[in-house]
Amino acid sequence: MSTSVAPAGPRALARRRRWRSAKRFWQRYRAHRAGITGLAALVLFAVTALAAPLIVGSDITSVTDAPGAPLEAPSGQFPLGTDRFGRNLLALVIWGARVSLLVGLLAAVLSVAIGAVVGITAGHFRGVYATVLMRVTDWFLVMPTLVLAIALATVMSRSLGTVILAIGVTSWPTTARLVRAQTLAVESRPYIERAKALGGGHWHVMTRHVLPNVMPLILAQTTLMVSSSILSEATLAFLGLGDPTVVSWGGLLQDAREAGAVSAGDWWYLVPPGVAIALVALSFTLCGRAVESALNPRLGASR
Repeated sequence: MSTSVAPAGPRALARRRRWRSAKRFWQRYRAHRAGITGLAALVLFAVTALAAPLIVGSDITSVTDAPGAPLEAPSGQFPLGTDRFGRNLLALVIWGARVSLLVGLLAAVLSVAIGAVVGITAGHFRGVYATVLMRVTDWFLVMPTLVLAIALATVMSRSLGTVILAIGVTSWPTTARLVRAQTLAVESRPYIERAKALGGGHWHVMTRHVLPNVMPLILAQTTLMVSSSILSEATLAFLGLGDPTVVSWGGLLQDAREAGAVSAGDWWYLVPPGVAIALVALSFTLCGRAVESALNPRLGASR
């Protein structure tokens, strides 16, 4: 007696395809040792940031209950010394990871989202609309991103939302250019013409056909943008344009500058937050390069 297996439905087939694609991506990603190293470092930073209240406590940022004397050198009690208020600098670096990573991630997502929308719509609609968008994009490209972010952060209130907005709305043009070029390549394929001939509207073509094909580029660009966003946040905080009520790595460098740590030789005040910023930026860059190579095997083979 033979038994027949019912054919899988469209949703089940789609889930299987997504699972196979994810499995292939992970296999390619694992081949990049630098990417695995960067991912492990990011996981460590993320776990440390999430567990910061349990590791160092939530009152570590208070300047009235500082446990040590101002600018103490590293010791057994304070492995990284203390800041100008007598707070444990190791605990501040751990706590600052929360703000720096949060701002970097949200600013990168905002920047890539704006760039993706501009790039896809400009590549799809063409004409006057695309020309105007690309001229605006070119204007943002020729203007120094940091100068625009500083100007925007200066005229708005000093808060984390302002920093995220200042970084996000000034760093999207590169993503827009890359996504537009990819959109033009996708729009030239025959199945796009078939979709339009069968009655597919603009929204259907952009979301069902163009977006899935440019998504690998968007994901790779996001990982690369996080590192630059973290550096931009640190720069704005160092210039005194961040939120003074929160602790971040850039804010610690600003405090060290105001305390005269450079001229006084208090290296423990400067090195830990600077090294943390460099390590996180390097980790995201390694992950971004690995993601880019895993999503585009031809790119990895050409390197």
